[in-house]
Amino acid sequence: MLLKSTTRHIHIFTATVENNELVPSENVLTLDVDPDNEFNWSEEALQQVYRKFDEGVEAYSGADLTDYNIRRIGSDLEHFVRSLLQKGEISYNLESRVMNYSMGLPQVVSNDK
Repeated sequence: MLLKSTTRHIHIFTATVENNELVPSENVLTLDVDPDNEFNWSEEALQQVYRKFDEGVEAYSGADLTDYNIRRIGSDLEHFVRSLLQKGEISYNLESRVMNYSMGLPQVVSNDK
């Protein structure tokens, strides 16, 4: 059975991807970061999310893959994405089809002195 956790920017599935299709798995988690391309990502910022995901998965090592565990990991990652935005490590993609500033209004740096 396919379990999933979907927040605005983090989708986690108990599945593998084969031929662009999700195939349910009892022991593999697949992560999709920012599926709507709401943010501009550097490779380093994206790797930070993957490392945080690996830490979350490791924390539940040996536990059953349950809705609760997967949602907890997804929620933690969503908060982590917000922290990356607040630190300026990622930014809103102003060309995204989604413009709702779901993580807060963009910060604008003034050049006035």
